[in-house]
Order: sequence, then structure tokens, then C-alpha cells
Amino acid sequence: MGLPARKVSASFVHIMATTVAGKPQSNFNAAQVMAKQKALEKKAKTYKLDLGELSIFTSQLASLLQAGLPLVSCLEALQDQTEDQIFRIVIRDVRNDISTGTSFSAAVKKFPRSFNSLFISMVEAGEASGGLAEILGKVAGYFESTVKLTKKVKSAMTYPIAVIGLAIALVNVLLIFVIPVFAAMFADFGAKLPLPTQMLIDLSNFMKAWWWAIGLGTYGVYFFVSKYVSTPNGRRQKDHFLVRAPIFGNLVHKIALSRFCRTYATLMRSGVPILRTLEIVAAASGKVQVEDACAEIAKHVSQGGQVSDIMAVNPFFPHDEAHGQGR
Repeated sequence: MGLPARKVSASFVHIMATTVAGKPQSNFNAAQVMAKQKALEKKAKTYKLDLGELSIFTSQLASLLQAGLPLVSCLEALQDQTEDQIFRIVIRDVRNDISTGTSFSAAVKKFPRSFNSLFISMVEAGEASGGLAEILGKVAGYFESTVKLTKKVKSAMTYPIAVIGLAIALVNVLLIFVIPVFAAMFADFGAKLPLPTQMLIDLSNFMKAWWWAIGLGTYGVYFFVSKYVSTPNGRRQKDHFLVRAPIFGNLVHKIALSRFCRTYATLMRSGVPILRTLEIVAAASGKVQVEDACAEIAKHVSQGGQVSDIMAVNPFFPHDEAHGQGR
């Protein structure tokens, strides 16, 4: 028995209305997804990958290659496992380039902020020697040790920085809130105060009246110093000051030497040419003293000399380290 024409018409209109109403919503959601994807792909070109994440990626890639999987399959697996959406796009683009015949080193060079110069050079050495999996394992170990060293330094500096910050805060509280109370008590006595006490009270009054000027001045000094440090001369003076600082200078010096030795040893053991090794070490050091020494060593080595000849006379390197270098 058929339905009345009026009911059929009403049902058809309801279905059409629901379809028309849902279509703009689905189009809007698709447009949102597309816009988000385009924004992520734009960020991927200049995405700076954390060294810890790069260490995990390198270690996993080395393990998959050692298991016998093709490079494209390894990258596809890592792409699916990566939770970072931007880095997932980076891995996808690298995998697509390799699938079209581009070498792995050439593909990662397109993302210099995600893959540092050390990683790229080690990949080039691995491709040239045919031992990419082994060399990536060495790179992963180097990155892991670097991350551990950074964490140790941060944890060692956290306590003294916290103590110094708390001490500064307490001194400011005493000067602004506590000293004025005693100053009022001393004023009631009418006696002449000793010079150190009077200077302390004057400092308290100054800070209480001009605290905003002190804050603005501190911010201005920080702003101009940070701008100056970003210049080549300012960076040079900053590095020299950090190495010669009375409390933490020795620690900064040892960290720079440790980074130099580990980077140099890793690159040389992987078969990277020595001039290229010195170039990468200089870029990864972050200290002008190491950069100057590497430039001087590279010039000397290109003329037939040895690394130890320059390190023996450079005051930045200890003598035992200079004697340990045979190239």
C-alpha cells in the first residue's frame, strides 16, 4: 500500500533540507583542515627540531636500517610513528624526494633547521662508504651524550641561580618594606645615625621612590646588551667573558672543550675529511675561541701541517689534549 503523496513530498523535502544544510558544514570543515595543513607545511620549511627529538629519530632510523629495511620504508614507518605534526611533514617530504631518486643527504639539506650540519655531513659520509646504518648509530650516540650533558649542566646551574634569585628578591623586600620601618623608629630617637646605616636608609628611600625607574633601567640595559651581544664584536666579547668568569668560567671552558673533542672524534671516525670536520666543529662549537682555532688549524693542515702544531700553542686547549691529537 503506497504512502500518501503529501507524506512522500514532506519526507523528500526533509531529506533535501538536511543534505543541503550538512553540505556547507562539511565544506567548512574541509577548508579548515586544508588551511591547517598548508600552515603546517609552511612551518616545516623553517622548523627547528629539538636535539633530543633528532636524537630519537636518528637512533630509530639506524635501528631500522640495521634490521635490513629499505630507507624509504624506514622513513615511512617513522612518519607514521611521529607525533610532531610539523616534523611528520618534514619526514614525508624527505621520503618523497628519495622516492624520486634524490639522495638522502640532498633531501635533508632542504631542511637545515631540522637536520644540523653534523647530521648532514655524517649522512654524506655514510652514503659514500656504504655504512649509513653504522654511522647513523654513531651520530645517535653523539646526540644522546650531548643531550645528557646539556641536562646535567642545566640541573647543576638551577640551584645556584635559584638561590641567587631568591637572595636578590629578599634583599629588595628588606630595602623597600622592612628598612623604612626601622628608619621611622630611628627618626623618632632624633640621634645621628652611623654613616653605613644612613646610607642603607637612603638606598631604601631611593628604591621605594624610584622602583619603576630601576625596573625600566634594568630592562633597557638588558635590551641593549642583548642587541650588542648579537653583533660579531659583542659575541666575541661575551665568549671571552664567559670563559674567564671567576665562578663558572672554568665550567664553560670545559664544556666547550668536551663538545669540540666529541664532535671531532665522531666525524673523524666516520670518515669525514678533516677540513670538512673542522668546518663542522667550528659551526657546532658556539664559541669564537673554537671557531678561530679551527680556522687556524684548517689553514695549517691545508699547508701540510698537523692539528697538534696549532693546538700546542693555542691557550684555549690544554697541553695534554694537544699532545693527544696526531693529525
